[in-house]
Amino acid sequence: MRLLDRTALVTGASRGIGRAIALALAAEGADVAVNYLCSETPAKQLVKDIEEMGRKALLIQGDVGNYDDACQMAQEIASGFGHLDILINNAGVTSDRSFSKMDQAAWRKVMTTNLDGVFNCTKVFIDGMMAQGWGRVVNVTSVIGQIGNFGQVNYASSKAGVAAFTKSLAKEVAVKGITVNAIAPGFIETEMISTVPEKIRTKLLDQIPMRRFGRAEEIARACVYLCSADGDYITGTELSINGGLYM
Repeated sequence: MRLLDRTALVTGASRGIGRAIALALAAEGADVAVNYLCSETPAKQLVKDIEEMGRKALLIQGDVGNYDDACQMAQEIASGFGHLDILINNAGVTSDRSFSKMDQAAWRKVMTTNLDGVFNCTKVFIDGMMAQGWGRVVNVTSVIGQIGNFGQVNYASSKAGVAAFTKSLAKEVAVKGITVNAIAPGFIETEMISTVPEKIRTKLLDQIPMRRFGRAEEIARACVYLCSADGDYITGTELSINGGLYM
């Protein structure tokens, strides 16, 4: 119970990596606010699962890319938990196409959720963390932000931006007892990967030295580590969890 009685918000928590992180935080004793945008049914199930673990859970609908929604989330957490200790900026979207076919709408859609969303959610909670003298911010980036990928100029740019955001904010708030880190997953076995054609899956696996996709639970365990006392002296880092995929 390394996070006993801590409070946490996981954005984009209804499925995949976000769901695994929310469950891992609850398993370590944290009360968890579950943010979702559209997937209400799995989000409600996640809240039920957390409550069955003996922890408190809040269901919070909101678009992280909308600053007013972020402010509303902060108000709901203040009412439900009183304060926030841990912020996991996990919500993200893709809108893939080659740059020659990428319009401004596809660019803005990804940047608004993936980068603006991190700014919005961090902005509305960071002052409270500074006032209490303790806080943990973990931003989920991606290996694509490190190596780039065909058809993902918008996604890669957004995740690289989050990595830079992480390093810069970490320097500003370290003296206040707050750590800010990022986790960069490689290709993880989620619903999105499961829909990829077998030929493409095989090609992806050939690029991974460990010859397997990662598991959402592996990302979640790293998140717990960074939020617990084990990670007290770690800030401004981007932890790569990708099975050796660096090229």
